[in-house]
Amino acid sequence: MAEIKTLSSRIVYENRWMRVREDAIERQDGSPGIYGVVEKTDFAVIVPFDNGLIHLVEQYRYPVRGRYWELPQGSWEDAPGTDPLDLARAELREETGLTAATMTHVGHLYECYGYSTQGYHIYLAQGLQSGHAQREQSEQDMVSRAFPIGEVLAMITEGIIKDGTTVAALGMLRLKGLL
Repeated sequence: MAEIKTLSSRIVYENRWMRVREDAIERQDGSPGIYGVVEKTDFAVIVPFDNGLIHLVEQYRYPVRGRYWELPQGSWEDAPGTDPLDLARAELREETGLTAATMTHVGHLYECYGYSTQGYHIYLAQGLQSGHAQREQSEQDMVSRAFPIGEVLAMITEGIIKDGTTVAALGMLRLKGLL
């Protein structure tokens, strides 16, 4: 038996990037409730790491009204079934111009599973070669730069890097002994 039973579901908002639904539910004890669920396709986050340097991107994040450094990451809303490795390679090239000789799948995490279905695949990119970024129009303000690993960790502890996905991905790599 499911821990929570869905009684009904309705779409309350939808656009190209997400769908928001409201579910009427019943808990195991019979009490009613509702859940607001944001449905989004999974994405890839890439840790480009070579010679003690981690490549980050900085861009303006409209919802929080600020520019922030983060790992390259993205999804293809129009192709949700894309192989995560293909997505990771393409996002790395698109945002940084880099290609990687090796891409190691490090794990899968959920972004905010308290209200969203979206998860992300973490890849370690090594054997990096420089090329030209192929950014989308929405990424025209993006900057890419390599930082020594110690500086990236300091940026996290000092609150300069605020992206939870970046912090979690780097934490996962450190816990697995890959950084």
